[in-house]
Amino acid sequence: MCEKHDPLAAIIAAAMPQVAGAERAGPRQAEPAPRQVIKPVINNVAAILAGQPEAHTSRRRRLWELGHACHCPLVGVGFPLGVLRKLVDKVTNGKVVADDYEVHVGAVTECATRNRLSEALQKELERRYAAVLLRFRAARTTEQVGELWRAAMAAGDVAGAFWAGLTHPRCSSELEEQMCRDLHMVQHQAGACVRADIGKFNATLAENARLAHDLAKAQQRAAALLADKSADAERHATQVMQLRAQLVGKDSMIDSLRTELEQLKESIPGLETRAKLAERLAQMDERERALRQQIAELKTEALRAAEPPAPIQEETRQVVEHVMRMAPRLSDRAVLCVGGRSGNVATYRELIEREGAQFAHHDGGLEDNANRLDASLAAADLVICQTGCISHSAYWRVKDYCKRTGTRCVFIDNPSISSLARGLEQAGAE
Repeated sequence: MCEKHDPLAAIIAAAMPQVAGAERAGPRQAEPAPRQVIKPVINNVAAILAGQPEAHTSRRRRLWELGHACHCPLVGVGFPLGVLRKLVDKVTNGKVVADDYEVHVGAVTECATRNRLSEALQKELERRYAAVLLRFRAARTTEQVGELWRAAMAAGDVAGAFWAGLTHPRCSSELEEQMCRDLHMVQHQAGACVRADIGKFNATLAENARLAHDLAKAQQRAAALLADKSADAERHATQVMQLRAQLVGKDSMIDSLRTELEQLKESIPGLETRAKLAERLAQMDERERALRQQIAELKTEALRAAEPPAPIQEETRQVVEHVMRMAPRLSDRAVLCVGGRSGNVATYRELIEREGAQFAHHDGGLEDNANRLDASLAAADLVICQTGCISHSAYWRVKDYCKRTGTRCVFIDNPSISSLARGLEQAGAE
């Protein structure tokens, strides 16, 4: 297999004293023995061809006792190139500058004899494959050694099994030859697998480069998005700070205006009393207007009273008939009439009770107690407020209550019967 003897072998041989060689002639006058040329044949096969019987012993063979044809595959599969180069450097006390092939060929050549390199290789093989050697030690026959070798071949772990099988005491020449052949084919298959793996590896590298390019683009997009988000966050933070500053400014302005208002109130003596007096004056004005309107209505009624009663009865009948024609939506509802002329209360009651509703009346604070107005409002479903005949205070109390509670309220300016009928019609329509 590796029959070429390159210069590296000579370098290694010169650096190592030979153990199996000629005897030393004297203490300082040793002649180097002539180097024995080993032919690449298997020892056991050579012994059979020479007609020598095969001896079965219990001692395992050493590396230099194997056939030279076994050294090349053994060194090739048993030692990684880095380990082999390290051992050669250690033996030669230097750093070998030869390439991997030259180191391999030189190591294979030196395995033919016992020397420092072959002993170092023997020791490393024993250490590296100690577990496999222990498993092969249980084999007692050549057939068992062959079964262990075939099992190792099937498992794909041939390096340690090849060393343990070749050096086993029960390894026959036929088994040794078969192991070398099997390993030779395994190396061919491994080379084909390596070439296929290289193709897959190159494809994987191309795919990895494409994915790395896509990843770089994605990272650029993510970085751009992150920058945009950071800019938006900074802009929002600035806006929040501006709004907070504006809010603080408005709060300060409100405080200053409040202080100024308090100062103005303190600077005007009797301001609260004046405000109450102004409110009271407005109420009195409203009361006076209501009284004037009531006086005018009373005068009008007095004039009508002097006339024949037939027209009045006819008007009342028409109003009653008009109310009776309204949609019956006021049935069973409590209607509160606030204000109005006291002389028309009976007519108010008749009109409202004809609709099936319950009638209640409050004069708006003229004679009735103003405190009773809240209770009357609470019991009413519909409020008819005659604004011309109630006090200013009662008007605002009615409006505030209806707005606050959602009670339906109809405001009538004129306290006449026809105005009440229109108010009832409006309330029934809604």
